[in-house]
Amino acid sequence: MRIGLDVMGGDYAPEAIIEGAVDSLSLLSPDDRLVMIGDKAAIIRKMTEMKTDLSLVDIVHTTQVIEMGDVPSRAYQQKQDSSIAVGYRMLKDKEIQGFCSAGNTGAMMVGATYTVNGIPGVIRPALALIVPSVDHRHSVLLDVGLNPDTKPDVLCQYGLLGSIFAEYVLEIKNPSVRLLNIGEEEGKGTPALKTAYELMKDCKQINFEGNFEANHLFGEKMPDVIVCDGFVGNVIVKQTEALHHIFVLKDFRDPYFESLDPESIGGTPIVGINANVVVGHGVSKRKAVMNMILQTWAVVHADLAGKINDVI
Repeated sequence: MRIGLDVMGGDYAPEAIIEGAVDSLSLLSPDDRLVMIGDKAAIIRKMTEMKTDLSLVDIVHTTQVIEMGDVPSRAYQQKQDSSIAVGYRMLKDKEIQGFCSAGNTGAMMVGATYTVNGIPGVIRPALALIVPSVDHRHSVLLDVGLNPDTKPDVLCQYGLLGSIFAEYVLEIKNPSVRLLNIGEEEGKGTPALKTAYELMKDCKQINFEGNFEANHLFGEKMPDVIVCDGFVGNVIVKQTEALHHIFVLKDFRDPYFESLDPESIGGTPIVGINANVVVGHGVSKRKAVMNMILQTWAVVHADLAGKINDVI
């Protein structure tokens, strides 16, 4: 397996990206190969400083960087020798099996649209986040930011995309699916949520168990798949980050709360496109980058894009 890493993307690139890459090497198997895409001189300098054998990775030199503040579509078109553009071309040409970046999220989506494309039949791709519960289970929450305003048929399909993710990445058989809402009763929510409920109830491809309230998030009642639009999902993610920050400030130590650290999560896979791509947080540091790479390994190992293509 060859995993491509955008070395130049993120607020702390390239140093933190290279540090996380080096940390991941001992956790990958001898059959895996990390392909570092970016400024070759910077990569060699940092790895030499860390006393890391350069033969353990492949380096693909690029001369341009898509900055976090760049307009995604314009930057992607104008910076064809950027680490993101080169990474996507390598993914399309099957020179790598997975690609990850903590860089410009919009540019990552533009790259997916221009190169690997969406899976036929998928209405809108989504960002899927693995969420830990207090009883040591893991669920998948989607969408967490890609599509802020989502129509009922898209929400219904998110239930299917999330089910495929839960089955093949989290290894959960017949995963339960619930729709995030303001109440568990069938008639609750906005017109879009009410319609989505009816569509999901009639969908034979998912194990739909009704509405789900946010006060059960992270608890024992959390289903395997939680469906919401990207606006709500992103608010949940940001609120979780804020709470974790408060725990740190108060010096409150607990293994579960530490699992909510964005650094532990690493990244969010884009589900619904013809390739295995993981997007990291722009503020990713060493630990987060390592986990982003391992997350990419997991979705490639599960052949997530292939499984979604087969089902859809």
